Amino acid sequence: MDFAAVIFIQVLFAIASLALISLGLAIIFGMMRVINFAHGEFLMMGGFTTLLLSNAGMNLWVAMFVAAPLLVGLFGVVVERLIIRRLYGRIFETVLATWGLSLLMIGVASVTVGYYQSTMQAPLGSVAIGNYRESGYTFFVIAVAILVLGGVYFGLRFTRFGLLARGTMQNPAMAAALGVNTGRVYAVTFFVGSALSGLAGAVLTPLVSVSPVIGFSYIARAFITVIGGGAVALSGTISASALFGSISQFVAFATTPVVGEVALLIAAIILIRILPEGITGRFFRRGL
Repeated sequence: MDFAAVIFIQVLFAIASLALISLGLAIIFGMMRVINFAHGEFLMMGGFTTLLLSNAGMNLWVAMFVAAPLLVGLFGVVVERLIIRRLYGRIFETVLATWGLSLLMIGVASVTVGYYQSTMQAPLGSVAIGNYRESGYTFFVIAVAILVLGGVYFGLRFTRFGLLARGTMQNPAMAAALGVNTGRVYAVTFFVGSALSGLAGAVLTPLVSVSPVIGFSYIARAFITVIGGGAVALSGTISASALFGSISQFVAFATTPVVGEVALLIAAIILIRILPEGITGRFFRRGL
């Protein structure tokens, strides 16, 4: 029973991690139809912000929940203003531009902070589960994912900006004709997606070795989750994270973590073959 509880917690952790690293990309892609190939580097930026500021003396939680999301979000606004705004509706050019931005961010990070891996100790100690012990930070990541997903749902469903954002993404011409500042809506949406990416990178920092190329380990899983989930940002992220996270973790327990990652990829290929438009292309179409 204790071992089953540990497995259940680890599966929840895998689902929460996937949801966190994918949500920012899902919002930008699902609501703006922008493929951000620099998403992994936005996560890397959030991780380095948390690590450097906490090492410099800032409170860890302030660095994680305030500084990292705010800095990455503001950086996202600059990117949207200078690069993305000129390329709306031009998917190929957007992919090339954000890929170039990804390489630039890796180069800048390598020059400024060094091309090495940095780590920090996970806080919150450990929790006893029968004969086993589980890191308290695992429960923290699960709780953060639930709160973030709940906050995004509330923001999109019950706030005025959420209504304007959904209307703008569905029919920007009609929204502009009704007096909505669509440029501002796009900028704020990109800010939110970027800030969520920075938050995810910050929250996962105590669990990984942060380096300029850590974005590569994030981007593949994030894109697999977003594509598997489909165009509906929130429902797609939750459903795809639950499916892929469960498969990956169960296989990892039975074999090795590497085989678990392979199982995730195979599951994604099968899903996309069966549901080319993702899970929300068939289900949850009217969801958020």
